[in-house]
Amino acid sequence: MLVFYKERLAFLAVPKTGSTAYHTALSDRADFVVTGPPTLKHAPVRRYDRFFQNIFRKMYDTEMEIMAVVREPIDWLGSWYKYRSRDDRIGHPHSTRDMSFDDFVQAYMQTPRPEFADVGSQSQFFRTRNNGFGAKHVFKYENQDKILNFLQDRLNMEICLQRENVSPMRKLELQAETIAKFRAQHAAEFACHNAAL
Repeated sequence: MLVFYKERLAFLAVPKTGSTAYHTALSDRADFVVTGPPTLKHAPVRRYDRFFQNIFRKMYDTEMEIMAVVREPIDWLGSWYKYRSRDDRIGHPHSTRDMSFDDFVQAYMQTPRPEFADVGSQSQFFRTRNNGFGAKHVFKYENQDKILNFLQDRLNMEICLQRENVSPMRKLELQAETIAKFRAQHAAEFACHNAAL
């Protein structure tokens, strides 16, 4: 999470949407940087509003506009699948090394989810509190030029990004039945992505 007080902007870090690269590029420029633990670094809208936004309301009588990035749902799960197949995950309950992407997505659709597939939900990340405000600026992950242009204009600076957290290459093949089931069961994830800029 990055907060730019003068610009009244909070950049929330949706997992697996390239937020680490922006953290690296902008942490020196931000007024408030949260890099850990993961539950705070990746604080969803509700948690940000309840704790962090509340500080700005009570102490400074102002609010930060929230921006975040959302990724196409199957691509997002693919990123998790590849990330959890790293060598340092071998033997860990989160490891996806010895399974197919189809098996991973099938596991994600189970209730409860197995530990290796329990990676959260982008639509849940954007849920608001009853009396809270949502994210005002939500960008699609695939529109990196729009994200970069928005931040450069808002922060009045040039931003140089470097690739970080690069995951191993893996095949991301799904059976047609799996895709259809996932789209039906998790329509909210696609609606969240479709609503973004």
